[in-house]
Order: sequence, then structure tokens, then C-alpha cells
Amino acid sequence: MRRLPAVAGKFYGGHPAQLAEEVAQCSFQAPGRAKVIGAVSPHAGLMYSGRVAGSIYSSIVMPKTFIIIGPNHTGLGPDMSVMSSGEWLIPTAVFKIDEELGKSMLENMPMLTEDIEAQTQEHSVEMQLPFIAYAAGQLGIVPVVAGDMTLEECAAAGKGMAAAIKKTGRDVVIIASSDMSHYVRDDIARETDGLAIKKILDLDPDGLYSTVVGNRISMCGLIPVTIMLYAALELGATESALLRYATSGETSNDYDSVVGYAGLIVR
Repeated sequence: MRRLPAVAGKFYGGHPAQLAEEVAQCSFQAPGRAKVIGAVSPHAGLMYSGRVAGSIYSSIVMPKTFIIIGPNHTGLGPDMSVMSSGEWLIPTAVFKIDEELGKSMLENMPMLTEDIEAQTQEHSVEMQLPFIAYAAGQLGIVPVVAGDMTLEECAAAGKGMAAAIKKTGRDVVIIASSDMSHYVRDDIARETDGLAIKKILDLDPDGLYSTVVGNRISMCGLIPVTIMLYAALELGATESALLRYATSGETSNDYDSVVGYAGLIVR
């Protein structure tokens, strides 16, 4: 199956030259690229969160394959789904799904279901692809969409994902696609997002989950980030770093109702 773009011309430019220019404006000349195990990257329209996402993809060594875990905004499909074969298209690239890794994930993650219903219109995975295409061309991907899951389910998913990566021997980076607080004042977003960011920096998935739930932080990618952290710890992660934080108010000048965006790496 070829998965066509769902938000081209809406969240990002629908023509190749336009999209390439947009991503170029969001990218940076980093002093060096770090080899990472995972990252947290936002998925709003490029005009809002593009520079935060660009800070990630400008700063990491490109792997052979990206596993991209996005939250389920549509409510369609099962609690956790993967598209384990086929291609994803955006205006600037065609990405082939890493079928061997996708199959290994299905074998090692019992909670994971082969399903495309949640994938078809979900933007959270798609919004990572223009940056990958700009930085490295057409690499392998495994797209995953996750809905509501308990902490125990997140832990099992992360550990299973790590086992699948180890089994295939793939050079992989796990991207957790997430925006932070939604539609609160800028000062509140920065304060509450800081609580969640600290737990990510501490490599504390249990603490992140309880902090976001306990403080009612409207972080849409809590489940993807929690899963990524569990997997990263299984793969030997020892540190995390915040590369950039911003809110939509910096673009819209509306500081009464903002969305927060954080770019973090785990290595």
C-alpha cells in the first residue's frame, strides 16, 4: 500500500520546492551531529513548530531506519497499530517501510496490531518525514500510532520494541512525536511543560506518566514518549538533552492560548 500525504498543503507546503524551502528555513548548521537512540519532536504546522523539529534533525546522526511513534488524534483503529509494509509519500520523498523490523516488532510486541485505519489521516507521524527527507533522503521507516495505554502497557511496548531492534540488528532512532501543553496561557505552558521535560531529562518514564496525568498536562504524545523512554533505557540510554523549547505564541503573538513544543534527544 502507498500511504498518501494527509496534510500536505495544510501543515506544510504541498509542492516539492515549497516544502524544501520551508524545511530549509527550519534547519540549522549544527556544530556536530550526535548519535542518539531516541528523540522527542513536535508535529504542528511548520510555521509553529518547525524550528523545534528542525533542531532535532539538524543535530542527530541519521540512522538506517526511523521508528516513528505518533499519538492517535483521529480515534480510529486499535490502541496501538503499525503499518509494517508499503510506502509513505510526501511531496519531496517516498519512504519505504522497513518490513523486517516491522515484522519483528509485531512478533515482540503482542499489543501491536497490523492496521492502517489509524495511519491514513494521522498527521503526527507524517510531520516528521519532511525533515528526514531534507536531512538524509529516503530512509527506512516504521510508522506506529498509539492511543490510550496504561503505564504497564507502555513499559511492555517499549521493552518489546527494544527486543525487536536488537533481534534485527538495525541502526534505529526512535522518534516520539508529541506537542506539549495545548491552549493555555504561555506562562502556564512553560511552567507545566517544564515539569514533564524534567522527567524526560531524568530518563524517568514512570515519573513522566504520573506527572502528566497528575498535573493534567495536555501533552498529546505522552504515550509515544513514555514508550520511547522505556525502549531507550533497554537499549542503553544514559542521558537526555533539551535542544529547543517554544510556544505557538512566538509565531501568533497570542500568548493567552498557546501550544508548547519541545525538542529533546536521548542517547
